[in-house]
Amino acid sequence: MQYRFPVKFMRRLCFIPVLLACSITLYAQSPVFTHQDTLRGSITDERAWWDLTYYHLNVRVDPADSTIQGVNTIQYKVLKPGQLMQIDLQPPMHIDKVVQKGSELAFRRDGNAYFIQLKESQKTGDIHEVDVHYGGKPVVSKNPPWAGGLTWKKDSNGNPFIANSNQGDGASLWWPCKDHMYDEVDSMLISVTVPEKLMDVSNGRLRKVDQNSDGTKTFHWFVSNPINNYGVNISIGDYAHFSEKYKGEKGTLDCNYYVLKENLEKAKEQFKDAPRMLRAFEHWFGPYPFYEDGYKLIEVPYTGMEHQSAVTYGNGYKNGYRGKDASGTGWGMKFDFIIIHESGHEWFANNITYKDMADMWIHESFTNYAESLFVEYYYGKEAGNAYVIGTRKGIHNDKPIIGKYNVNDKGSGDMYPKGGNMLHTLRQVVNDDQKWRDILRGLNRDFYHQTVTTAQIENYLSKHVGRDLSAFFDQYLRDVRIPELVYQISGNKLKYKWGNSVDGFSIPVKVYLDGKEKWLTPTTDWQELNGVKTNTTLKVDPNFYVNASNAAGQ
Repeated sequence: MQYRFPVKFMRRLCFIPVLLACSITLYAQSPVFTHQDTLRGSITDERAWWDLTYYHLNVRVDPADSTIQGVNTIQYKVLKPGQLMQIDLQPPMHIDKVVQKGSELAFRRDGNAYFIQLKESQKTGDIHEVDVHYGGKPVVSKNPPWAGGLTWKKDSNGNPFIANSNQGDGASLWWPCKDHMYDEVDSMLISVTVPEKLMDVSNGRLRKVDQNSDGTKTFHWFVSNPINNYGVNISIGDYAHFSEKYKGEKGTLDCNYYVLKENLEKAKEQFKDAPRMLRAFEHWFGPYPFYEDGYKLIEVPYTGMEHQSAVTYGNGYKNGYRGKDASGTGWGMKFDFIIIHESGHEWFANNITYKDMADMWIHESFTNYAESLFVEYYYGKEAGNAYVIGTRKGIHNDKPIIGKYNVNDKGSGDMYPKGGNMLHTLRQVVNDDQKWRDILRGLNRDFYHQTVTTAQIENYLSKHVGRDLSAFFDQYLRDVRIPELVYQISGNKLKYKWGNSVDGFSIPVKVYLDGKEKWLTPTTDWQELNGVKTNTTLKVDPNFYVNASNAAGQ
């Protein structure tokens, strides 16, 4: 999902005079989580005993009354015996019936969760499926993509223009599923029926289009790779299509673009950023993770989202974010923010996916940082550095980046610029560009198509960086303080330590003493460096996201 400042916080900034007086109180309060939060955010007993293997989502979308009717066939493998299955669907959508092997099953509803009572004995290792029939008028997003739901618009010619966006709020806003990130379905067929003058574009590859006798068409899209639930999408409009072949690390990648007909010529120019993105990110992160399903950019009536192999786009065919540079450096105007950021999520979100919403930083910190790597690839290291440093103005340090576990809580929006700068700081600690690139590529190789925890990512980075980074991650992910290099020059001695930090925080830092580069290795205890002048000036390399203060006289 998109960067929070100024993108996501832009509207909030308008209300700063009103909110300033109460912001400290609000941030100090802990959120109250409900039974429904636990049902959605935890691996309940009714989820744990079965593993998703396949979905066939077959839906009919009616623009005339903004309704969806359909059936989701859910195939699963039994991990251990269980007879009660949790399937999620949020009101006003409703499940009408559930069928297994021709027999209708009983179920009860608990808010957004349906508990289905299975009749047949579920034996370990067995493969079964259930057909979930459902329908209704899904929630309309009030502010897509940041508020979940469907968007029902019309293009300039009066044709329906429809799309979903539901990260955080859940895929179960519009289709019944196992709505928890820990279990990705192995493959999926998405069949979408729409009025015959329209086209649906969803994830994966188009297998066929059925012309129906009732004036509709059904588009069948097959996803051959594991996919997270919020990455499943429908994009419906009167589209024009063009394509190209990209010669990448794993061979030829099919790139397909779907845009409103009126924007075809603009798209052919603006979407040149797509192969530029692929070239840069394959360099940094390794092969695009979904060659089998191709890569798509699809115009939608909101700014955009990282739907797997079907990235959605609504940036107005402008560079920056709708013509504005999040970094304030000018480098953000060298590329289309939505194409670069949302496509970066193919590596961090769709390839490597968090298991729990609390670990959303794994998606957003790496992808925020990826923007600066794109800049570096094309415009040089100094430009990339300037870009990521420029995004610091969006950091609030209001609450920890990591949220609460098992309640579908995503933590602070600082996961974007602060998380990106945390990774940029870690790169300085590594101090070896090839090694850093190898680590980034190794993450995407070793966690290929996996759901992961923060602990796994932290441990991987500690191992491959070659130092214990537990206090480093505690500082940046679980604390709101910016570490401070506290120093004092007396006589010919420089005394220094880390302050404003967690216990055990210790990373090397590059400083400039009277303009000359010097590496220090501070800990939280005072250390000394001899041979400096009394009037020596000390400046910390700005690529480290830390502060510095002169403790002379304290």
